Amino acid sequence: MRTVVLHLTGSATTPFLADLSLLYARDCWTATADPTRYAMHLAHVSPDGSWRFPEDPGERALAEADPLELPQAVHRLADLRPHVVVPQMFCRPGMTTYRSLLDLLGLPYVGNPAEVMAIGTDKAHTRALLAAAGVPVPPAQLLRPGEQPTLAPPVVVKPVDSDNSAGVTLVRHEHEYPDALAGAFARAGSGRVLVESYVELGREVRCGVLERGGDLVCLPLEEYALHPHERPIRSQADKLVRTASGELVMTAKSAEHAWIVDPGDSVTGPVHEAARRAHRALGCRDYSLFDVRIDPAGRPWFLEAGLYCSFARTSVVVGMAEAAGTALPELFATMVRRARARA
Repeated sequence: MRTVVLHLTGSATTPFLADLSLLYARDCWTATADPTRYAMHLAHVSPDGSWRFPEDPGERALAEADPLELPQAVHRLADLRPHVVVPQMFCRPGMTTYRSLLDLLGLPYVGNPAEVMAIGTDKAHTRALLAAAGVPVPPAQLLRPGEQPTLAPPVVVKPVDSDNSAGVTLVRHEHEYPDALAGAFARAGSGRVLVESYVELGREVRCGVLERGGDLVCLPLEEYALHPHERPIRSQADKLVRTASGELVMTAKSAEHAWIVDPGDSVTGPVHEAARRAHRALGCRDYSLFDVRIDPAGRPWFLEAGLYCSFARTSVVVGMAEAAGTALPELFATMVRRARARA
């Protein structure tokens, strides 16, 4: 019997995040399609709250699908009764509220539960839990509108709940604070901004963790091309851009932007040890992903958690797994089996 897999795409907040969702979901759909193993379906949520159930993630199918209100969509989900849902929504409601809806409907899904995603989308909550678990994080200050920072530069100013480096600024001098804070508060949906001591650049890596049986398996690290003066932190332009035609494309996937670190590298062991501790501290499920700054002395400092994977060929966890010898179809099948077993 084939496994009925439903991809949940779109965004309940912005067209940009809806496009981002489809960018990844379309590639996942293509890369993992196996008619002998899966019966693929798709549910798409638009920023106006309507649902659509197109035959595939293509533009034409999406445009031809009838919009449904939530009660109708719930009935459609009940009729489909997928064995497993693959969440592909990157907005905060998509990562929390819509996963809770799946829990309410008794539909098992791949990846972290809503309560863990709620923590992961809040940088202040994430770093507090990691610090309590003994994971090194830079000193920081949480600000609300009207409050002033007391940390001396250099610092990184960022919204607590933004992604893709939106609203993030490196402040090296006191006079740069006002503009940086204004930009961060403008992108802070929660009204909170984090001011974090800047860790001087040695290196910057990401670490992925997979659950296999009762073990936590750390994947090969991915390192980003940065420069202490010319590009000391990653910006939004380093990750996503729109072409002149309006198409959304990823810029961080080329060899000159990022590469897999040799597993024998001296930084791998300390990062892996801390990543396992972070995975447990946050209560992660199936997999996790962490951004780590390595200072010039070789000490790792955890910056953020990215607790989702779209299972597209360009996904970071997918690239790391392939470097470890696990191809995307095998990784996807394993995650689907794990989720289905939770039913």
